[in-house]
Amino acid sequence: MEFGTSGWLYQSNKLMYDRGTKTLWHQFLGEPVVGELASSGIKLKVLPVTLTTWDDWVLAHPNTTVLDIQTGVYPSGNYLAEEHPASIYSNYRRSEETMFPVPERSSRLATKSRVLGLTLNGQSRAYPEDVLTQEPVVNDSLGGMNLVVVTVGGGSRAYRAGGRNFIFAGDEGRRSGTKFLMDEDGERWEITEDALVGTDSPDERLDRLPSRSSYWFGWYAFHPATEVYQPELP
Repeated sequence: MEFGTSGWLYQSNKLMYDRGTKTLWHQFLGEPVVGELASSGIKLKVLPVTLTTWDDWVLAHPNTTVLDIQTGVYPSGNYLAEEHPASIYSNYRRSEETMFPVPERSSRLATKSRVLGLTLNGQSRAYPEDVLTQEPVVNDSLGGMNLVVVTVGGGSRAYRAGGRNFIFAGDEGRRSGTKFLMDEDGERWEITEDALVGTDSPDERLDRLPSRSSYWFGWYAFHPATEVYQPELP
């Protein structure tokens, strides 16, 4: 399917439409809600996401391609870095308010706290970005599955843990960008975009888990039963 932006919102989150049937879809859930495909049971697969800096990304992926800001549609000045005060939505990002009404809210976190959201076997949990920054390796379980959330290079990634507990094992130097975890048996695992890969046994892989980087209000609006990760006290 090919999708476009309808210009309509639900819970302050945009509705997409597919160009074949013009059905409206929840962008956040990947489900059709109004139109020919509504109630069809179709659900788009959620893919893992990494929100990081260009510096760290290109270091680890030097052959990556880049979407050119010379689009021929908008001037390149429209694509200023988010931290630039003249960037699009700069005032919105600095404000504590949402641009449009969001009826379902929770005060457990600040409205625009950034979270990494995971849903496994029907159970949802939000991992606050500021907590992940302080705790770069989180060993956890969700929906009956062991997992590890790793925050390196400014981005957080979640992987299956396969019953292991991990600690950060360093990297091969700033120039390479390759980073590793170590499990309780002393085995090193390379952190890749697709999986944790055993360095002694490359056939051993712990797959990446689907995740979403979101504002707290957006995650909660679509996952009202969500839990919030809290670090264990010393």
